Amino acid sequence: MENKAKISVFGAGKMGTGIALQFAVTGFPVKLLAFDVREQQTSAGVIEDNLKLLAENGLVDADRCDEIRKRIDIVLDFDEAAREADFAIECVLENMELKQNYFARLDQACKPGAVLCTNTSAMSVTEIASKSVHRERILGTHFWNPPFLIPLVEVVRTADVSDHAVDAVCDVLREAGKKPIVVKKDVPGFIANRMQNALGREAVSIIANGIADPKDVDDAVKYSFGMRLGTIGPIEQIDAIGADLCLSISSYLYSYLEDSHEPSPLLKEKVERGELGFKTGGVGMQTWTAEEMKAYNDGLITNLIKVGKALERF
Repeated sequence: MENKAKISVFGAGKMGTGIALQFAVTGFPVKLLAFDVREQQTSAGVIEDNLKLLAENGLVDADRCDEIRKRIDIVLDFDEAAREADFAIECVLENMELKQNYFARLDQACKPGAVLCTNTSAMSVTEIASKSVHRERILGTHFWNPPFLIPLVEVVRTADVSDHAVDAVCDVLREAGKKPIVVKKDVPGFIANRMQNALGREAVSIIANGIADPKDVDDAVKYSFGMRLGTIGPIEQIDAIGADLCLSISSYLYSYLEDSHEPSPLLKEKVERGELGFKTGGVGMQTWTAEEMKAYNDGLITNLIKVGKALERF
């Protein structure tokens, strides 16, 4: 372990705790900063539960759990977390001013060779770094939830970041068992969220226009191209079936697809009526019973594990 980079994660919520666990599972020493004693205790419990889950599903050996747990030091002091970090990963709330001030503080507290990373899912990394002095060492590392199961990390470049910082982050992420991809331009939504939201926009449009019911929209994805997505991406698909065929299809179809630059009126109506989904007792785009919501939540992680194992992502 003495040869491993020292990782510090700032914020012990769901994402921060999951990121800390992934690094610990792969042998890294981790400082995890909690904001108060309650969060410190909660994150320790979440780590325990997730370690048990990983062991039960054969993703870690049960006899390694104590060793993994000991690699994570959940601390309350900012300077203690920052002092020795080789890689600092910020996981605070998605608030621009908060993140800007946080990075200005990290930039002062971390040693000169440290690389500073934000886990923002969509905000401009360039803007986040704007109040810092050493912007050449600040970049985005967008982990996906749950970070100890989803391999992808989007490494987001800014105009100021150095090649060295990008290469160093990609190297340590690979060592931690992740799949880093480089986002060459700091654009809203990065890569995966842009594609995911394009799909979501079309899905809601189909429902709003009476073309299909919500369940059938979901089933259309899960029982067709959704099964393919783990093995072939959209650009591979173009080459596999031929750019000429893709051009023919897109020339006809694109004019019929949703291209609104505003959120769907249907979504706005749902929010105005307080029909938010699981948050409001299961009334949302469709209506869920308590049993259905529990089955969804219970099955999400175990189904991700099944898919990951089948595709040899772990």
